[in-house]
Amino acid sequence: MRKFLLSLLLILLVAGPAGADGYKSRRQMMKEITELKQRIQALEAELAEYRQEASEQEEIEEEIAEENENKVSAALEDYNTVATDTLLSQWYLHRHSKTLRREQFNMDSVRFTTNVPDSVLMHRLEEMNAFISLPYNETVKNYMILYSEKMPVKMGELLALSQYYWPIFEDTFRRYDLPLELKYVSIIESHLNPRAESRVGAKGMWQFMYRTALSYGLKVDSYTDERMDPILSADAAARYFRDAYRIFGDWPLAISAYNCGSGNVNKAIKRAGGKTDFWSVYEYLPTETRGYVPAMVGAMYAFRYAKEYGLRSDPVSMPVYVDTFHVHKNLHFQQISEVLGIPLDDVRDLNPQYYTDIVPGAGGDEVIRLPFTYSSAFLDKLEEIYQHRSDELFTAKVQDGREVIGGRPVPTPQASTGTSWVYYKVKSGDNLGAIARKYHCTVKQLKSWNSLKSDRINIGQRLKVGKR
Repeated sequence: MRKFLLSLLLILLVAGPAGADGYKSRRQMMKEITELKQRIQALEAELAEYRQEASEQEEIEEEIAEENENKVSAALEDYNTVATDTLLSQWYLHRHSKTLRREQFNMDSVRFTTNVPDSVLMHRLEEMNAFISLPYNETVKNYMILYSEKMPVKMGELLALSQYYWPIFEDTFRRYDLPLELKYVSIIESHLNPRAESRVGAKGMWQFMYRTALSYGLKVDSYTDERMDPILSADAAARYFRDAYRIFGDWPLAISAYNCGSGNVNKAIKRAGGKTDFWSVYEYLPTETRGYVPAMVGAMYAFRYAKEYGLRSDPVSMPVYVDTFHVHKNLHFQQISEVLGIPLDDVRDLNPQYYTDIVPGAGGDEVIRLPFTYSSAFLDKLEEIYQHRSDELFTAKVQDGREVIGGRPVPTPQASTGTSWVYYKVKSGDNLGAIARKYHCTVKQLKSWNSLKSDRINIGQRLKVGKR
């Protein structure tokens, strides 16, 4: 490119207008050379900016391509009694809810009927006026009936949970100028279960895999897994959707990529001859993904017309008003529960990211969420809460030959004093936190022993996990 720009400069110098005598004065030539140099610098700056954008776009595509590529098929392995080519519904109806085990449907073959005429269903779909919409057809109709008529018990739970989670998600998506309808993806992914976990290790309401969670700034360590934090994971999901939409320029395809990975969507586009609308690539998408966007539309429809179908919210168990506090000392959920009288399960439900019941505030600034009605009491009794049973809950003690703090084994000085290394081969779904817990060491030790600069590990990688 540099040579091209210099050649262009010479051509312009030769071909440029001359003076009356056919020659340019030295001053004219110097002036033109200066102007052309400035133009070249401007062009080089634009070229550098273009290359940077292209590089960033490639990184985004590669990152998103890694997410969820095998998530769907691996999850379906749990259900080896049914054909693995069934639609998504069998996957997500099985995954997280015991209630739905009586309401399993093979959406690949079932065709629901309803007393509601097609004309009414079509009109209602149009009246939804959703930013993300699909044309009315048998596939979409099937999912509309599924959510509105075939799962009333689960819909009651979802309507109740949504009263707590929808404001969080909507605020997040507004901040990124994204369609608010994206909140319904959380229903298809996890049925609004912040502790949802797939067989391959995708976790949380938005089902992030470990590596992608780290790349989107979510912390995962021995005490905290922010994939299960409703607020932080929603923010990461919003940025993921934004990146996917930049790649595909189409919301149904971006949403499909969230489920099966952008690599599979790109393959479907190529097989469809380059067409980039959802129904053109539909038959080329992974079978489990084809029902993903229609299911989302079906959930949207059931929420919008819940009253017409007699669907009612269960009694709300999650507090609508919640206060957030910053803590700088280790804090145990039992300390909060016993001093303030908050049910332990309520504290856990509001803070699912602390999956050990310990807020590791001593390691840095951490947040904890409590019902608004307990805000004053928490502030007034904070020191009492910190001191309550602290010796019992945090003091190291020996259990089964291992040192334990707060019920968790911790590494001892003898853990790595041997003469030969013990190695572990990384498997799908592994992360440093889980490996550290398994071999009774810390993530910091793993990173030091293996010269890791980040928390990223690859399947098949051999890690030093201690000495024998």
